[in-house]
Amino acid sequence: MPKLKLKLKELESYLQDVEVFALPKVELEQYPTTPHIAACMLHTIHETFDDIEHRLVADLGCGCGVLSIGAVMLNCGYCLAVDIDHGALDICSANLAEFEMTQVDLVQADIKSLSSQIEDGRLHKCVNTVIMNPPFGTKNNAGLDLKFLRAGINMATDAVYSLHKTSTRAHIFKKAKEWDVQMEVLAELRFNLSNTYKFHKKSSVDIEVDFIRFSFQSDKSLTTKTQMCDI
Repeated sequence: MPKLKLKLKELESYLQDVEVFALPKVELEQYPTTPHIAACMLHTIHETFDDIEHRLVADLGCGCGVLSIGAVMLNCGYCLAVDIDHGALDICSANLAEFEMTQVDLVQADIKSLSSQIEDGRLHKCVNTVIMNPPFGTKNNAGLDLKFLRAGINMATDAVYSLHKTSTRAHIFKKAKEWDVQMEVLAELRFNLSNTYKFHKKSSVDIEVDFIRFSFQSDKSLTTKTQMCDI
């Protein structure tokens, strides 16, 4: 495992070794977060806001685990990685083993079951930071991005960092205001979607994506794994 105080390019280089989907599932919008975008996200969260080192982190819709692995490289105290897909968690588990990381717990759950655990108190405000690249809510998944966001906001004590289509910014800002959450667009990114599925007509498509920080009154007392809620 790499040393602490990684530079951006060093972090991206390590994340290049994270294995991704061989057969992604279109119904789950399984587009892996690229090492470049993951490194930029995590480095900003770490260096600008100090929301990773020694923090309890949750990665919702973790996929193959690139954000979880990067968070461990930046010395998070603990990471809870959640995904609905058993196959994705198998890849994530193999990646964690390859990097010899033990600070990550994997949980198979969909956003509905996760939300119910938050509502009954088991996962309410149980981590400091949530990081995620949720489904954008296209095709048959309309509104799924906001369900992920709502779950993250209810889980985190300090901040949620998430990617959302720039075209939905106004709607997300409206929801953040409704939920009494501060929203800051940290960067506008180009998310390159390669020709992954049969219905793709072009070799790749660039989608404009916002990297957003959602924040609220924090509780810095959550600093150790032993204070995690039961799951």
